[in-house]
Amino acid sequence: MSTLDGLDAVDDEAAPAGRPSPRGNRLLAVLVVAMAAATAFAGFVTIAPNRILSGHAVAAVDALPGTEFAILVLILAGLGATALIRPGRGADLIAAALAGLLFFGLLFAAGDIAAGVLAERGTAARTSFGAGFWILAAAALLVLIDAVARLRLGPVLGPLGVVVLLGLIWAVVASGRLDDLSLMREYMARRDRFGVEILRHLQLVALALAIALPSGAALGLWARARHGAAPLIFGVLNLLQTVPSIALFALLIGPLTSLATAVPALKAAGVSGIGVAPAVIALALYALLPTARGVVAGFASVPEAAIEAARGMGLSDRQILVQVSLPLALPVLLAGLRIVLVQTIGLAVVAALIGAGGLGAFVFQGLGQTATDLVLLGALTAIALALAADVVLRAASAWLATRLTGARTS
Repeated sequence: MSTLDGLDAVDDEAAPAGRPSPRGNRLLAVLVVAMAAATAFAGFVTIAPNRILSGHAVAAVDALPGTEFAILVLILAGLGATALIRPGRGADLIAAALAGLLFFGLLFAAGDIAAGVLAERGTAARTSFGAGFWILAAAALLVLIDAVARLRLGPVLGPLGVVVLLGLIWAVVASGRLDDLSLMREYMARRDRFGVEILRHLQLVALALAIALPSGAALGLWARARHGAAPLIFGVLNLLQTVPSIALFALLIGPLTSLATAVPALKAAGVSGIGVAPAVIALALYALLPTARGVVAGFASVPEAAIEAARGMGLSDRQILVQVSLPLALPVLLAGLRIVLVQTIGLAVVAALIGAGGLGAFVFQGLGQTATDLVLLGALTAIALALAADVVLRAASAWLATRLTGARTS
């Protein structure tokens, strides 16, 4: 057996569960088929006479110059061929490189098309990403994420790669190459307000977590210490979770209005039936269940042997909690915090319905004006915030888990 065959065999044996079979990468094959179908049958861009009227979809073969379309076909063919070869580090590197090239090539191509439309049809014309673009871009990112995950870069390099990807996307946006796209024109028209709404969105999330994290942690510790109270605690929290967000906002309007009327100091502080106060309370209530469950799961992951050893050394219950249980449970607690944070960032979008502001203001304004790109401006930014929070906390959790594993084996 050759050295290369031996390395491939070792790589296959060390591969985690879920790695593609030696016959090929089935996930990549499915994504390539989806991208080919999107290229052939879906519109790459949508061109409209203005921001309100509906436009018509233009397929990639008609929208892209001949050379760029040929490059797109070659990249898809390369990804298809990569899906058929024996999996290994080389195949993963090729897939990641081709997927990255495809994603950024799509961005530049869409920007060039928008510039051409603007020059030909005037400043009122709008060019938006079509369904084909979204499918191609999403599939390219999935291929890239899958390839990087299977390269097993570690708890630091993996998240760092995501940060680099987001940085490159921001660099493309900041370069002005995409300024003629409808999405960027919506942003340019609201540049000053955009920063204000992001800060308001983050403020809503921070205030909600400031209430939910200590309250949820206390409920989780109570449920863990008193098993008889756990069904009641989680029953109530589960019930709160089933209430639709809009309904919960509406239910808070009456009580908060009455409270602000009865207590002038609260009214002077800004508490009212609409605005920030009901939004923060509702977001905090929704965050209680995942916070409490995360605390229970985190402390349940602490080995009993470690607690018994600490008790045998004469540590008090408080010392065991602070010095033993909490450090060992921290990776799981951070994983729970990641879920809470991502959920709260997403739910905060709905808070704009009751005048709380945030990125949801763009979403609902766009819905009212049938301006799809304005909706995307708010939604994509919220997704980017949630992704950034997920990456940071996932990296912290993986790093802590690695440190604890190393401490236990040393």
